[in-house]
Amino acid sequence: MIAMSLTVLRTCNLCEAHCGITVEVEGSRVLRIAGDKEDEFSRGYVCPKAPALADLYEDPDRLRHPVRRVGDRWERISWDEAFALVESGIRTVQQRYGPDAVGTYLGNPGAHNWGFYAFFALRIALGTSSNCSASTLDQSPQQVVNGEVLGNAAVFAVPDIDRTDYMLMLGANPAASNGSAMTAPGVRWRLRDVMKRGGRVVVVDPRRTETAESATEHVAVRPGGDPFLLLGIIHLLFKEGLTSPGRLAAFTDGIDEVRRIADDWPPARAGEYAGVDSTTIERIAREFAAASAPVAYGRVGVCQTRTGSVTHWLILALNVITGRLDSPGGSMFAKPPVDLVAAGRLGTRKGVIGIDPSRRDHVTDRPIVNGEFPVATLPDQINAGRVRALLVHAGNPVLSAPGGRRLDAALDRLDFFVAIDMYVNETSRHANVILPPVSALQRDDMDLIFAAMSVRNHVRYSRAAVPKDPDGLEDWEILNNLTRRLSHGLRGRLIANTMGRMSPKQLVGLAILTSPRGVLRAGPRRGLTLGRIKAAPHGIDLGALESCLPDDLGTPDRRIKLGAPRLVEEAANLARRAEEDAASRREGFDLTLIGRRQLRSNNSWMHNSARLMKGADRCTAMLHPDDAAQRGLNDGEMVRVSSAIGSIELPLEVTDAMRPGVVSIPHGFGHDRAGVGWRIAASKAGASVNDINDPELHDILSGNAAMNSVPVRIERLPQPAEI
Repeated sequence: MIAMSLTVLRTCNLCEAHCGITVEVEGSRVLRIAGDKEDEFSRGYVCPKAPALADLYEDPDRLRHPVRRVGDRWERISWDEAFALVESGIRTVQQRYGPDAVGTYLGNPGAHNWGFYAFFALRIALGTSSNCSASTLDQSPQQVVNGEVLGNAAVFAVPDIDRTDYMLMLGANPAASNGSAMTAPGVRWRLRDVMKRGGRVVVVDPRRTETAESATEHVAVRPGGDPFLLLGIIHLLFKEGLTSPGRLAAFTDGIDEVRRIADDWPPARAGEYAGVDSTTIERIAREFAAASAPVAYGRVGVCQTRTGSVTHWLILALNVITGRLDSPGGSMFAKPPVDLVAAGRLGTRKGVIGIDPSRRDHVTDRPIVNGEFPVATLPDQINAGRVRALLVHAGNPVLSAPGGRRLDAALDRLDFFVAIDMYVNETSRHANVILPPVSALQRDDMDLIFAAMSVRNHVRYSRAAVPKDPDGLEDWEILNNLTRRLSHGLRGRLIANTMGRMSPKQLVGLAILTSPRGVLRAGPRRGLTLGRIKAAPHGIDLGALESCLPDDLGTPDRRIKLGAPRLVEEAANLARRAEEDAASRREGFDLTLIGRRQLRSNNSWMHNSARLMKGADRCTAMLHPDDAAQRGLNDGEMVRVSSAIGSIELPLEVTDAMRPGVVSIPHGFGHDRAGVGWRIAASKAGASVNDINDPELHDILSGNAAMNSVPVRIERLPQPAEI
């Protein structure tokens, strides 16, 4: 019998954009992946990563059955054996040391999976408070600001990019990330359209990024200088009477506190600290005020500094004092069919989700945000004996968290370690047991998390394109099995017997039914059901973002708390923080290290795709020509980059895209560790920048790793003839 090809419509879930794709298959073979031109949201756009979904599915290095470590080799075992080993290992630690001796870590891919809830159900069932995730590497400052000012750490205001006419973008590179905390497929097109409408896109970044290359203007700020630039803008707006909070004034407290802080930062002084000419600050302030629909937006670049929380507070403050929060073209809130924000708001009032300043980590005294300690402190937790067993789901913190070598060593001290992962990676190679889920193309899916950060309300169901592996299990099936086996205490058993027995299809179907957009509340004509969503193969457009404040604020009195005391207090310390940073650079480290996003990669987990890894070496240290000349360095030669905690060696890339005094190295590389199971990645190993990112550097209020504020030096490697 001749096999017939079939085209399956779904989304690519490799990044936040969730672009619609067509997957042409023949039985269990993937023939072609392309953009779905009829998708209601992405309109045919895909980046180079989408076709690589086939590579992940077909990868011979992908684990297709559970394995256990026996000495320095891996032995295939059955699912029953694997679950029994995990149950025994975790139970032993719980009984000897208590529930908090079991730690958990959730990596970035876990959020790109509609079964993500099962991981949090397992956390609750375990009864542990020793939890961390990738959020503590890239978004905790935003969560602190969301929680303290808006009353809900799960609320993310997103730029209404399709209606703005002036976009001030700080520490974000959506041309490479496809949008972060801003679900916007085809974001390059959307930014181009802003300028076609006569608007302006101003990118503030120490590097002339891919986004800055095509923007109206690039402002090469000093690393960590963003809050000073913002204070200079805000100062001028108050001084010249250009603030206009509009209807927000009726339910906002603390505008006077913002003004008081900004009074000390006229553009001339702010510019000195920001490394930006004062006339540029003044011009941007006036342009922002004069635009009809401006918006300020910041992302990972500012999160990963020692002042990340204050910087995001100032971004929010700028949007509030100009009336741009919750306004078309400004910074708005999505309303997806499954409203996780509403669930978070409910949790906030019960003290489950949110920011409690009194909660500190017992080992390092760092802040606890949303019940999580910073993953940068995981080695401290292990070395202190607090965490003795570890469960990692879809994560590789050895490469993604600062102090990677220290974590590498600490993992071998664990009593038990289980990883839920498709690969033997730099972290899971330390595990006692690895439980591999099926690949993305082998399961149904629906974006739940990033729909709440979307620039337009929409929904789309994804069907599995190819069959599961024999005996293959999805993430939620693995997690639910562990939840039922490992539940601790009355609350844990309750979770095990409810959420631990529900599939995503059941849970999502119920959530849609009872949501404001569901049939029970919106009526049989307009209301949604999971069945109706599945029946729309190209997705359903639910309209532009709509104003929702003050009703959707999570604060008890439904007011914006712009004068949140901790944020105001830390803002007053900005000058001192800058002086501390300057002092650290004088101590033998005269450059500042920042990170770098790449379109053909996603953190550490897309480096085993031949099509994505082909071409020139992308793990390079970018340096300005003047800095290279001063050190006698040439483009392409091997250099050593050193920080206070270590050094790495990699090729130099000399480019005028860099601000002088700054080095840029991408994260996610460093696949040369022994025992790693992905061969293509190992053949283009690169160097792990997190081997020199100092875990002691962090945002004061959130504990988020400050990976864009690391003092380093760079030097030429001795040539063989010189040794």
